[in-house]
Amino acid sequence: MRPTSRARRAAASGGPIDLRSDTVTRPTKAMRSAMAAAEVGDDVLDRDPTMRELEVRVAGLLGAADGLWTPSGSMGNLIALMSHLDRGDAFLAPVGAHVLDAELGTAAWLAGGMPRPLPHDGGPGRVTPDAVRRAAGTAGPYYTLRTTLLCLENTHNASGGTVTAPEEHAAVAAAAKAARLRVHLDGARLWNAAASQGVPPGALTVGVDTVQVCLSKGLGAPVGSVVAGTAEFIDEARRLRKMLGGGVRQGGVLAAAGLVALDRVDRLGEDHERARTLAAGLRERGWQAATPQTNIVLVAVADLDGTLRRFSEAGVRASAMSGQVRLMTHGDIGDAEIAAALERIGPVESGRTTHASTTARALRSGAGRAPARPAGR
Repeated sequence: MRPTSRARRAAASGGPIDLRSDTVTRPTKAMRSAMAAAEVGDDVLDRDPTMRELEVRVAGLLGAADGLWTPSGSMGNLIALMSHLDRGDAFLAPVGAHVLDAELGTAAWLAGGMPRPLPHDGGPGRVTPDAVRRAAGTAGPYYTLRTTLLCLENTHNASGGTVTAPEEHAAVAAAAKAARLRVHLDGARLWNAAASQGVPPGALTVGVDTVQVCLSKGLGAPVGSVVAGTAEFIDEARRLRKMLGGGVRQGGVLAAAGLVALDRVDRLGEDHERARTLAAGLRERGWQAATPQTNIVLVAVADLDGTLRRFSEAGVRASAMSGQVRLMTHGDIGDAEIAAALERIGPVESGRTTHASTTARALRSGAGRAPARPAGR
């Protein structure tokens, strides 16, 4: 699939190439048309028909009984944690997980959970069954902390979009179940994980009680996620969504874009290939860029702020993640944008851009100085 004409014009004219996140992907013309034509109803009173179609379709793809649309993945995760945790319960999650570091502490603040980070003993972003068994422990006296939940993340954003393979996921989930833990999967980019492994998304949800997936990011919907689980969980989830201010009226206008987004899953492999091309090109120019599994390229640098500023002045917008520069490919980025980005960035030792006059153009476009703050999603 080709990038949008807007992206092509930006690259050709010297405008900024936005690689900060796949969340910048713009909705397609097909999505906008579907939104305009969507059949709608009051979801709070009668269930919006288009919203319901989306929820059922996503649940089927994930191997769940039912689903619920939420305005964000963070809300979907929070709803699951509020459902699973009693106040004061401990929950396990891999170090750097989004629920630990990028959701403003709502797991503790609103869900009442005590976070216990697990080391990546199975590789970047991945934990092993042994780690889960050790951390779950055994029942102690009444005054000891109870561990009741395991939160997994696939792909693991902060580790560079790393993937937990189906067999690894199933083994970890089974270990959690044996330890009497419930399992929630933050699958904000589960579609990318499935595309990377060449498996259906449901192959990566085996053994979980709940799962959240995003329809924005690489799929391009303007807003929205779905949290899925049992029918009983979804009944409670609707109540919790309302409690959090997420009552939806004619939500089919947004859900229509999500239905179109599901038809774009197959193109995610293109983003992965372009990310590998970008990483290889950076290594050829002396940068320390790891080979990505999906669409996230992490670049280790000595001066994070200075490098982000240099990239921005060259007309390449990047973000910070885990103390490294993060570059993400997405649906608005094609081969020409990758080639242009590499030309603008240039060799690591040059300390300057090879793209003439990009600084002035970047300033005119409002790119300015890139802040070295964590990128979140």
